[in-house]
Amino acid sequence: MSTVTVASVIADLVAEQDALDAVVTPLAAADWDLATPSPRWAVRDQIGHLAFFDETAALAISDPEGFIQHRTDFVAAAFATPGAGDELTLGPAREMTAKELLLHWRSCRNQLAAAAAECGEKDRIEWYGPSMGAKSFLTARLMEAWAHGQDICDTVNTERESTDRLRHIAQLGFITRGWTYINRKIEIPEGDICVELDSPSGETWIFGPADALATIRGPAKDFCLVTSQRRNLADTSLAIHGAIAQDWLEKAQLFAGPPSSPPAPRS
Repeated sequence: MSTVTVASVIADLVAEQDALDAVVTPLAAADWDLATPSPRWAVRDQIGHLAFFDETAALAISDPEGFIQHRTDFVAAAFATPGAGDELTLGPAREMTAKELLLHWRSCRNQLAAAAAECGEKDRIEWYGPSMGAKSFLTARLMEAWAHGQDICDTVNTERESTDRLRHIAQLGFITRGWTYINRKIEIPEGDICVELDSPSGETWIFGPADALATIRGPAKDFCLVTSQRRNLADTSLAIHGAIAQDWLEKAQLFAGPPSSPPAPRS
């Protein structure tokens, strides 16, 4: 894979958003209210979530001081009462028609792309947790588009073409192994793991030392589905060798937030 730059991540982020746009654009208005695998979230909530955080991501890049003030106000309000966080992030989307929400999401992601184009390679971006390097920040937005898009695809029974954009998500899944344990306040098992993945284009992606005794091998998409908690490990064709690799993938969580569990097996 060529060197990853801010510009290349932006291009892949926009392509991932466009791929999801192609899924939701033909949906009937009623389909936007279908329940998705995320508890209490409909299709419109998945898009509303992406729109809200694409818009605030644009703010974080273009107006850091404005974002910090937003973050202070948002955190105070989100934890004031149960359900307040969802109301803040999803409330507006729930009041829009499907067409209005689609146009709103497009506007928000266009704002993000325009703001991101001004990022330098070494810029750091304020966010709701620790600040992030620009490439990591935009990679997280790409992961969100792909993962929430997967929930929508599962709901409306459609498939998106898998592409080598998955490498961004696979790498994020690999480097967040430690986070999976830290987030659960449990000790990280000692030992290295080699992850060897088959990419959609036929390349082999290797993360971790090639001589590690614990290994994970299989399709890149399966690894991304497991680490983003969109599939149970049992529903994939990943081949695992070693107790520490098995333990990790049984609880893997590449995204921020409280510890959560993978979905139940489908079969």
